Amino acid sequence: MNNEDDILKAANLKTTKKRMLILSVLNNSDTPLTSEDILEKTSKEVNINLSTVYRALNALTEKGILLKQLSNDGKTYYQINNREHKHQLVCSLCSKVVLVNCCPLRKFENELCQETGFTITSHNLEFTGICPECAKKL
Repeated sequence: MNNEDDILKAANLKTTKKRMLILSVLNNSDTPLTSEDILEKTSKEVNINLSTVYRALNALTEKGILLKQLSNDGKTYYQINNREHKHQLVCSLCSKVVLVNCCPLRKFENELCQETGFTITSHNLEFTGICPECAKKL
């Protein structure tokens, strides 16, 4: 069995070639992807349409396998949920996404938990700006 097959079985999801391919694409991506990005990458290998991609992404998100984030650019991005939240830089011109490897909010999150009694399960932080390549064109 491969990693994708194990992930699907652990979540009690039917193992299909399309779901496994979607997981593989996301596993091999350095950045979060939109459903359209996923469709483009998977349609080269299997006959798949956007509604199938949406259904698979929804099932994987509901089971906690994927993280889903609505970005300031109005697009929804998906990434593998490796139980570590992620932050990102997004170029407002070309939509390039760069992951931020550290969390500047950990201390603040701990303080909020202590002050409010909440158990914080996740948060999102997105910086929007202009990437170096786009800045050169301005």
